[in-house]
Amino acid sequence: MLKKIEYFCKVDGSMQPAMCQPAAGEEPRPLMVALHTWSFTVDADCSMYTSVAEKYNWHMIFPHFRGQNWLPEACGSDLVVSDLEDAVAYMCSTYNVDPSRIYLVGGSGGGHCSLLMAARRPDLWTAVSAWCPISDVALWHKQSSVRRNGYANHISNACGGDPALSASANMSARLRSPLTWLPNAVDKVTVDISTGIHDGHTGSVPIGQAVRAFNALAEEKDRISEEDIAYMEENEKVPEHLAAKEGDPAFGKYTVHFRRQSKRVRLTLFEGGHDILPAVSAEWLNRQVSGAEPDWSTGKAIESVASELSK
Repeated sequence: MLKKIEYFCKVDGSMQPAMCQPAAGEEPRPLMVALHTWSFTVDADCSMYTSVAEKYNWHMIFPHFRGQNWLPEACGSDLVVSDLEDAVAYMCSTYNVDPSRIYLVGGSGGGHCSLLMAARRPDLWTAVSAWCPISDVALWHKQSSVRRNGYANHISNACGGDPALSASANMSARLRSPLTWLPNAVDKVTVDISTGIHDGHTGSVPIGQAVRAFNALAEEKDRISEEDIAYMEENEKVPEHLAAKEGDPAFGKYTVHFRRQSKRVRLTLFEGGHDILPAVSAEWLNRQVSGAEPDWSTGKAIESVASELSK
């Protein structure tokens, strides 16, 4: 049963809130740490995560991690990193967690933090599923300034200024960006990155944010060129030489336009916008076990329903 709890955070001695749903039974069960989106808190609707946790009988925790990302103490800060370390520790000390199956998932702002935690604490996770993520905070400030969607103001507030105009704000943005840290995670954690091909048009995060995160974790020969990234962002489609040759049954009606796997990372561009497919994410996570090779096989056909990620 879903319940609100508080757990101790070592970094400042505070008690931080989270929603928690333990698995049924006494045997060790996987743990899913699910993250809220950019402008939300622990009080956001987390039903799409509780439903898959119940289906697979996983433990689930949905932490606050310092709240909305316009707050300096949030947005990928050191406080956030420590809070999420402590969320895992709390669940492992309170419930019977299978240490070989600890999963992290999030979309949009939660995708940003999922990649950041994969990069800063790759040892914590069996596998990480990031949807429509922000990987470069300063670049997203620039992109959001052009679109005038309000997120540039959020970033300026969190970082203490415009990253393009202030050296200290730029450094803050860099430290809050997964791209700064992702080289540390190469070959250390399994990461699946997915985004809708129309994001940045019908959504707020241009798809190059996801593609560059893939590039940071992939072998050089498998990386996507800046020319191809620019084409996809401008045209909302994949160049012919990159088009997927086969789909993935798990995605159902959401056509897979591009897919590439390299080392321990995979990138999928699908027919959608600023969306997450919770059932697809869970189906993939459920096949990942620490100590084994990543399972990159296509998923089984499931009832895939996209959920638009809240802003």
